[in-house]
Amino acid sequence: MNYLERITLDTQICHGKPCIRGMRWPVEVVLDLLGSGMTIPEIIEDHPELEREDIIACLNYAKITLSGQIPPAIAA
Repeated sequence: MNYLERITLDTQICHGKPCIRGMRWPVEVVLDLLGSGMTIPEIIEDHPELEREDIIACLNYAKITLSGQIPPAIAA
């Protein structure tokens, strides 16, 4: 599965920040939840609209962004 397909950019949603599946869930918010110590199951329990694959997609997006290798489909 290409997890990055779950990350969308839309200027009409969250000011164009990378979000999960077109929802108003910015990648940075999910990373903040993980950084606060929440586990994936805890996040999903609190926010059932999210899926495990969404959270993994956020981690993959962060890794690729930090490496400077943003795929053209996301960078557009």
